[in-house]
Amino acid sequence: MFGKKFEEYVRFDRWILILIGLVFVVRLGMSLAGVSISETRFVSVNLVLLVGLVYCAVAVHTTGFGSYKHLFPLLLLQISVAHSLIALAIVLGIVTGQHNIFTDPEFFGGTDGRNWFHVGLHLIVGPILTVFYWPLGALILFVTRKLRP
Repeated sequence: MFGKKFEEYVRFDRWILILIGLVFVVRLGMSLAGVSISETRFVSVNLVLLVGLVYCAVAVHTTGFGSYKHLFPLLLLQISVAHSLIALAIVLGIVTGQHNIFTDPEFFGGTDGRNWFHVGLHLIVGPILTVFYWPLGALILFVTRKLRP
């Protein structure tokens, strides 16, 4: 994509992808261990995605990896991995019949988050969010290019 192989994007994003996985496992583990939602919510996959957005938006330019068009697949990869993991946690909740942090009604509009519609939302709508996420990264990249030509 855009003159780079998928493996190159994965290699560039690898530490963020690993961090997404680690935070997901810790968050799910805390939830399954009975840690309260008020404590578990501080372990945030979304926070890792935000860090990944800022990192990639700056590093794409400073490392010479690419430009605006290369930022989009990097962010798409991060968001797709995060939402796929979340979808797996929802499937776990459906299969076991037990709520976890990703199926709790508080995080699904006040209703039971253990349903296939919720899984589908994360698998389909999650990656589409990149379209709204990328402009913020592009703005950060723009500022980075102005500050460090």
